Amino acid sequence: MKLLCSQSDLSTNLSLVSRAVPSRPNHPVLANILLQANAETNQVSLTAFDLSLGIRTSFSAEVWQGGAIALPAKLLLDITSRLPEGEITLDDEASVAATGEGLIVNLTPKSGCYQLRAMSAEDFPELPIIEDAEPIHLTAAALIEGLRGSLFATSADETKQVLTGVHLSVKQDTLEFGATDGHRLAVVETTNERPLGGSGELEVTVPSKALRELERMLAHHAADDAIALYLDQGQVIFEWQNQRLTSRTLEGQYPAYRQLIPRQFERQVTVDRKQFLSTLERIAVLADQKNNIVKLTIDHASQELTLSCEAQEMGSGRESMPAEISGEDIEIAFNVKYLMEGLKALPSSEIQMHINQNLTPVIFTPLGGLKMTYLAMPVQLRT
Repeated sequence: MKLLCSQSDLSTNLSLVSRAVPSRPNHPVLANILLQANAETNQVSLTAFDLSLGIRTSFSAEVWQGGAIALPAKLLLDITSRLPEGEITLDDEASVAATGEGLIVNLTPKSGCYQLRAMSAEDFPELPIIEDAEPIHLTAAALIEGLRGSLFATSADETKQVLTGVHLSVKQDTLEFGATDGHRLAVVETTNERPLGGSGELEVTVPSKALRELERMLAHHAADDAIALYLDQGQVIFEWQNQRLTSRTLEGQYPAYRQLIPRQFERQVTVDRKQFLSTLERIAVLADQKNNIVKLTIDHASQELTLSCEAQEMGSGRESMPAEISGEDIEIAFNVKYLMEGLKALPSSEIQMHINQNLTPVIFTPLGGLKMTYLAMPVQLRT
């Protein structure tokens, strides 16, 4: 194998796929990145796979001799990212010398030469392939909107395995993303502007780790880029242009979260999202000193929303802001972290709070734009 590529192409693509390299691989070859060079197409592909999450990307290069080899991921990325911009030559040589070094790859920038021990490409596990399945075509914009509005609400508790992912429901003209950790729920419905192939409808729960990488990768693509989604028992694949992300799906029945969302409300509050969020961030400084609890006082007569926090032995804080309020006065308390994360994900200048009682679910929705529902459970105030 011998090829010539640019430092920026190699470094950029290495940093992209290296996120699928496990920090503690249970087999030595998984600490490597598979490099494949095709002399006919002048394409180089890089693959990383931790047996659950797999990422493959490719870029153009001048390939004199095709081949494949598994290279140490961290070492290769650390060296390449520090090299000056310019051309790099990669070639391998089978050295079965007395040193016993085995497979060696030469990485040759203009200023010098680096040699890395490598492993045979045959040792590297194949990325899953879904055969005889028609893809469902989605847009990058629809996926990104859904991921931004749902990923933050997934659980970090590995014992609640199915809740560590996002539940994705694909219908003929809409995509629905649902995520809950048992304390809050985020549901996003986006329009799918591309006709669906295959059966047209599916439901699947995908690990948040894989979807965070998908969101990061899609951020560099045009909103109307087509994404092909393949689904099989236990496996999901997202594929577009010269990139692919594959992931195991999460087993288990995802909660019927639609049943948790109330349909009628006794109170409604409309407030400026940025002002609400900045006030919460200030109050949170005190809330963090105690129990992360912030109290909301809704005053219909003065049309004001007041945020307050009492942190014994540390102090207290109180701020008010104008709001459009319908319904009777009420005091209600929340975990300040859940409120802030939800407000950051709501993509509008104004939001509405829909409230019944001080211990029943509260719904937050954006005014206009994306169809998103954020449900947060209040906490009981101790007197």
